[in-house]
Amino acid sequence: MNSIEIRNLQKNYKNFSLTIDNLEIPEGYITGFIGPNGSGKTTTIKSLLGMIKPDSGEIKILNSHINKDTKTKENIAYVGDESGFLEESKLVNLHKIISKFYSNWDEELYKKYINKFKIDESKKYKDLSKGQKKQFELIMALSHHPKLLIMDEPTSSLDPIIRNEFLDLMQDHMEMDNMTVFYSTHITTDLDKSADYIVMIYNGKILLKGEKDEILDNHTLVKSKKDLIDNSIKNEFISLKEYAFGFEGLISDRKKAYELFESVKLI
Repeated sequence: MNSIEIRNLQKNYKNFSLTIDNLEIPEGYITGFIGPNGSGKTTTIKSLLGMIKPDSGEIKILNSHINKDTKTKENIAYVGDESGFLEESKLVNLHKIISKFYSNWDEELYKKYINKFKIDESKKYKDLSKGQKKQFELIMALSHHPKLLIMDEPTSSLDPIIRNEFLDLMQDHMEMDNMTVFYSTHITTDLDKSADYIVMIYNGKILLKGEKDEILDNHTLVKSKKDLIDNSIKNEFISLKEYAFGFEGLISDRKKAYELFESVKLI
């Protein structure tokens, strides 16, 4: 079963178009959503959350349409780069207000996580450290037992220790609730630690998707001087970035990459 299904999605802006013909995110796993800035990760996530309306196509979350089924919204949690919480609000008040929106809010679980991370509820949100803010946001997200957690670059500004604590809490909760995670990030070490599947988007289109280990085994990243590629070799890349004096690109056939670039260090 899939937690997310996208069919023939199209969203057009003046200088950018998002086109996703078919994307399925399996239930009960962590799927890492990767791609350079400006590739369409946030536009995709906003479409999933109903924050923007696609020009065409269909999105199903937990087998429902998010804007037509209010119960579905209760089963989704979101943690992003920015929380949306009022900076001047005390945590105790944020907790009191937000918990009322969820019929399945688990007060015992909330207190357990608050105590685990030693977060002082009497503080204002603005007075928390970056790490504490993200811990609090994740606690609020998990305390109503969501079936789907969507995250958009949640750990981008955190130090490695806090990032690991954040990911550990997320994974522990998954085992408890069989929760699905769709996780946009550019931090590859986070994906190495936690992801089961990978989806890569580039220039508004899905370039590759599949099990993480299989993708890592079969794909390789090539970085080298620009004079090592010509038009025929360019066709071997599924994505390619060229710079003034060099290039980097992804090849889906590791053996082919070694044949083409014997003297180049492959990643």
